[in-house]
Amino acid sequence: MTTSPVSPGTQLASRFGLSDRVFAGRAAKRLAATIEEGLETVEAAIAEELGAADPLVDAMSRYLYEAGGKRVRPMLVMLTAQLGEGITPAVRDVAVALELMHLGSLYHDDVMDGADRRRGVPAAHRVWDNSTAILTGDLLLARASRVMGRHGDVAVDLQSETFERLVMGQLHETVGAGEDDDPIEFYIQVLADKTGSLIAAAAQSGAFFAGAGDEYREPLRVYGEKVGVAFQLADDVIDLSANAEATGKVPGTDLRAGVVTMPYLLLKASDKPADVDLARRIDEGAEAIRQGADPSVLDREITELRDHDVTARTQQLALDWTNEAVDALKVLPRGNVREALTRFARQLADRDA
Repeated sequence: MTTSPVSPGTQLASRFGLSDRVFAGRAAKRLAATIEEGLETVEAAIAEELGAADPLVDAMSRYLYEAGGKRVRPMLVMLTAQLGEGITPAVRDVAVALELMHLGSLYHDDVMDGADRRRGVPAAHRVWDNSTAILTGDLLLARASRVMGRHGDVAVDLQSETFERLVMGQLHETVGAGEDDDPIEFYIQVLADKTGSLIAAAAQSGAFFAGAGDEYREPLRVYGEKVGVAFQLADDVIDLSANAEATGKVPGTDLRAGVVTMPYLLLKASDKPADVDLARRIDEGAEAIRQGADPSVLDREITELRDHDVTARTQQLALDWTNEAVDALKVLPRGNVREALTRFARQLADRDA
């Protein structure tokens, strides 16, 4: 079996900017060093799990992993494990499995969304094809199940429930809201399932598999889910950013692909004539792109939406969900872990890439 080297840039400071923004103070810096060491073991284990004797399978499996990524989920596992016995072998394996699940879902998402780029590189289905990308995602999900299965029924149940929610979120996003559904509430539930469920699994599993008190599991689950929703709402704002170099995406990538976002939904909910007109032009432009028009047909509308009040309201929603996430941490003991989780949540909601 071949293995890939540990991907570059695993230092917390370079990957997250967390040294100052999340881990502030001498004691917190020691905590950051512990988590950094844990992440290095996770990176090595992921590289091992992604390796394959078949050169093509090896390259496809490692493609998005080696493109980078913030490793948000493993970092959360490492952090909440400090509420218990720390980074045990079980904690490391769960971190590996959840990151593999996340990676696998990215291959699938990019096919379904028709995305051109991911993490600053061409999407996997653009490098190979849709079927290959889907099968690669399936392979990563299978390997995640194998890793999680080493730790008994609780681990398998957590992985299965999380995977089910990921699928349900993607299914509902694909099918769309029904006539009796409130579009905005429906969208929030999609975010909770697609993004929040995996972050919730990471937040609770670190503490659980490190032997922390059971009383922490539900608050950490709630924290993680709300952080996930806030994270995605912030992404909806970032999708409109004019700074493509920072985001790694063409401005308005989601809207050009016909993917619903919160600014768009808030715009559609307005009955102001100017808003109705902008929403109509966005719909017509997205349809024209589906019919083969150049994506630049929506450039003007993307700029208008970026500067619209609905985008500022989306940013405020991200902050509101962040505040609710932080409130869920009140049952945790005061200290570096709770403070880092609080800072982490606020950083995710207030970022520009």
